[in-house]
Amino acid sequence: QERFVESGGGLVQPGGSLRLSCAASGINFRFVTMGWYRQAPGKQRVLIATITERGIENYVESVKGRFTISRVNDSTAVHLQMNDLKPEDTAVYRCNTATLPMEDYWGQGTQVTVSL
Repeated sequence: QERFVESGGGLVQPGGSLRLSCAASGINFRFVTMGWYRQAPGKQRVLIATITERGIENYVESVKGRFTISRVNDSTAVHLQMNDLKPEDTAVYRCNTATLPMEDYWGQGTQVTVSL
């Protein structure tokens, strides 16, 4: 079955940067709001950033000013630029539609670890 595919995670020092990417060749998300979600071990998944089909961005307060969500015009990819990373950003990051995700399309996610 088709799934979103996330990439770009890794291990970084506090204050570092990462750029995450999201793609899904078999899914048409041109006309829907997309979002980035993150989930730390033992915790609930949290929606942290969204971007509408018109390019309107929204962020939770904890990442505002540090993270930037973007999408290409043909909606074949969504990105998340993460700057000034903090240990509390450590989580598995996944993309999906927002604010209501498509449960059958969750990908594997990409691990982001922020540590000394």
